[in-house]
Amino acid sequence: MEEPAAAGTRSCGFVVWLHGLGDCGRANEFIADYFSAAAFANTRWAFPTAPPPLWYAHAFVVRHGYSGALSIASVLLYPKTLGGCAVFSGFLPFSASFASRVTAEAKKTPVLWIHGGADSLVPTEAGRDGVKFLRGLAMSCEFKVYDGLGHTLAPFELEYCERWASENILKEQRQGQNLKKGRGSRSWFLGGIFNCFSK
Repeated sequence: MEEPAAAGTRSCGFVVWLHGLGDCGRANEFIADYFSAAAFANTRWAFPTAPPPLWYAHAFVVRHGYSGALSIASVLLYPKTLGGCAVFSGFLPFSASFASRVTAEAKKTPVLWIHGGADSLVPTEAGRDGVKFLRGLAMSCEFKVYDGLGHTLAPFELEYCERWASENILKEQRQGQNLKKGRGSRSWFLGGIFNCFSK
């Protein structure tokens, strides 16, 4: 078991995990167990369940990967810098006009985009297009593809995400970008996928 984060060490305060179509928040609560690094010792997690007609019920939604799109939209439309955002098998439905709504502070939020190379529901190219859009905004966005992985969530993806998030938390601390006293730690948005571990 990891020791709690030492006093003065930057930690992640709050994580929101958004599930994909056909799933629910409670079914994803086990995901928090994969984030056992010291940076997540005192983290609060939220696993909301989308109410009918789901948080994806918009005209543009005709495919899977909605939670990733919602996670990114939440990051880009929030006027301040968040701790980070991870997208799993997602896509972006935004047009170029959307970019004008993104603040300079929001653009500082780091993004990890993980995609399965064998994803037949949300093709890898959709992920590449999303990353291209974010990089076009001068955002830091890492794109990681797992060859042979379909539209599912694998433990090694979560383990990689934990390492990435921990490194970003430590990087923020090293660069002296700590939040003002009393403001607490930055929140994170994580996008789930359609039916985690489904057959």
